[in-house]
Amino acid sequence: MNIPPTLTRLRFQAALLVLACSAPFVHADDDAINPDRPNVANSSQVVGQGRVQLEIGANWDRQRSDDPHVRTLSTPALLRIGLGETTELRIESDGRSIEHDYDPASGAHGRSAGWNDTSVGFKWHFADGEGARPALGLTGSVALPTGSSALRDSGLLPQLVLAAEWELSKDWSLAVTPGAGRDLDDKGKHYGYGILAASLGKKFSERAQGFFEVAAPQIASASHGGSLAQVDAGVSWLVNKNCQIDAMVVHGLNRNTPDLSLAFGLSVRR
Repeated sequence: MNIPPTLTRLRFQAALLVLACSAPFVHADDDAINPDRPNVANSSQVVGQGRVQLEIGANWDRQRSDDPHVRTLSTPALLRIGLGETTELRIESDGRSIEHDYDPASGAHGRSAGWNDTSVGFKWHFADGEGARPALGLTGSVALPTGSSALRDSGLLPQLVLAAEWELSKDWSLAVTPGAGRDLDDKGKHYGYGILAASLGKKFSERAQGFFEVAAPQIASASHGGSLAQVDAGVSWLVNKNCQIDAMVVHGLNRNTPDLSLAFGLSVRR
C-alpha cells in the first residue's frame, strides 16, 4: 500500500515530538527549553546556535455580544532556528482557523475555515540581565500574504517587539513587552498599532511554573477596530530539558476582545 507523502511527513513529525518528550527528566538548569508561548509577553532569550525549536498549540476563543456569537479554533505554530548564540530565525502562523457563528436574533448558524498568513522574522538577544538591569531581546517580523483568500491580508505587515525580563527574589520573574506593528482594518486600509504586556511569573519547582499577565495585544483607535485588552493566567510543565507543555486561560476586558479563551500547547527542541 502506498502511503501519501503528506501522511508520511506528519508521522515523521509526530515521531520527533514523541522522541523529544520521552527522554527521562534530569535536573533542570539554565539550558532547559524556554518557549515564547503561551502568553503575550515573550522571552528575551533565543534558542542557541544550531538548535531547532517547535512550539505548537490549540487555541479556542469565545466572543459573546449583541452581535452574533462567535467561537474560533486555531492551531498556532512557531518554528525557531538558532543562527548564532544571540540570534534566531522565526517562522510563525496562527495555522488553521475554524470559526462558528450564531445569530441569537435570527437563529442562523454559520461556519468558515481557512489558513492564516505566515510571518517570517528574527530575534536578537542583545543584553543579559544582572541585578536591576533586565535581559533584553528584540523581535522583528513581517507577515506575508500566504493564507487562504478569506484570511489573507494584502502587502507586507511588519511588527517590532522589545522583550525586557527581570529575575526577582524567591523564584519570581517579571517580563514587560512593548511593541508596535502595522495591520489592515475592515476597509482594507493600513494602520499602526501598539502592543504592551506585563507578565509576572513564579517557579514552583524544577518542573512547574506559572504566570499572571495583563496585556493589550493591540492598541488602536476605534476607527481601526479599537484596542484589545485581556488578563490571563497559565501554567507550564517541563517534561524534560527539551520538552514542555502548557495551558492558559484568558478573560477579555472589553467588547473587542474574546470574553473567554483557552490555550494548550507543546514545545520541543533538538
